[in-house]
Amino acid sequence: MNEATSTPPFPRRLVRISDVAATASGTTPSRDQSRYWKPAEIPWVKTGEIHFAPIRRTEEAVSRIALDECSLPLLPPGTVLVAMYGQGKTRGQSAVLEIEATTNQACFAVLPTEAFAPEYLQYWFQFSYSTLRQSSEGRGGNQANLNSEILGNLEVPWVEREEQLRIAARLHAQLADAETVRRAAQAQRESAEALVAAIYREAFAQVVPVAVPPAFDEPPPGWQWRKLTDVARLESGHTPSRSRSDWWGGDVSWISLTEIRALDGQWVESTQLRTNAAGIANSAARILPRGTVCYSRTASVGFVVIMAKPMATSQDFANWVCGDALDPEFLMHALIRARKELRDLATGATHKTIYMPTLESFRVCAPDIDAQRRIVRGLKQRLEEASALRAALDAQQAELAKLPQRLLAQAFEN
Repeated sequence: MNEATSTPPFPRRLVRISDVAATASGTTPSRDQSRYWKPAEIPWVKTGEIHFAPIRRTEEAVSRIALDECSLPLLPPGTVLVAMYGQGKTRGQSAVLEIEATTNQACFAVLPTEAFAPEYLQYWFQFSYSTLRQSSEGRGGNQANLNSEILGNLEVPWVEREEQLRIAARLHAQLADAETVRRAAQAQRESAEALVAAIYREAFAQVVPVAVPPAFDEPPPGWQWRKLTDVARLESGHTPSRSRSDWWGGDVSWISLTEIRALDGQWVESTQLRTNAAGIANSAARILPRGTVCYSRTASVGFVVIMAKPMATSQDFANWVCGDALDPEFLMHALIRARKELRDLATGATHKTIYMPTLESFRVCAPDIDAQRRIVRGLKQRLEEASALRAALDAQQAELAKLPQRLLAQAFEN
């Protein structure tokens, strides 16, 4: 076999980390004792700084007094650190120190010895990331934790140090190449998003087609600005009492913020949350007709759908029932094209909201109804093509996300 592309099988020998390497963990010096932090002399590693990449600097440092009085270990370059707990994906991540430093109590340190090349050992921890996280579930109360016992008992395949260095060097090159490809794919995905924005700009003739006075773009030839309420009836929604279970689970679809992100830009056939005739009769909610354009105006501002059947909505929506001069799909896409600008109209300290007086002042720039429908047909075709491209790029990214673990598995599994 070509040694540049394959790894020879390991001898059947596994060694426990605690049997062949010195280990340590740190602590957090009291924040009330300024002498522990000033002068800042020794870099101090926190779990949030461990990201499967060499550690060359830290956000904070402690004094040499803290090192002495708080029993902090002084860790040399080449020490392998593993995050025992932390937020998000931090738990189980590992890194090699490239500087002299110390750590907090959430870091497990494996000090360099002749038994293991630091880079080899770190890649083994990286390979074991998912297993380590699973083994820590249910430990540490509300927060899953690893501990020094789990990590010290971890069994590592042992080969001669020279072979460890070859494996680590090969993985370094392979993972760097994988990251280069991943970044290129990410750039392609971002370009696909930019393509969608460009499609919308072209479809609407470079105009932001929904605005409030006095911020109007010059209308293209054959287009005109009109008050939206002159060409569509504005309706609000309401929520039947949540305390009345008999008003819920019926046959009336009810559009809410719970589902709006997933439904954005679509005709809605049905919803997960449903009310019934009694819920409608005993609230200010109204059943609105097919073709009603529903625009989320609070919290998740700017998402928009069209009712494919008669439905109701919560009070978090502005709903437009279009007249003969305005195509519902044209309005939906116009609102999507103007999303960024319209979100800037939202106000409020806790939840940003576009209030009804502002919604009543909306203007829409549009050509005649036949031209609107032609624009929508062309726009939908181009958006479908862009959606297919994005789906293909998403699938590519999903496969590339698995590549590092596959390379690690190729290196470490018999």
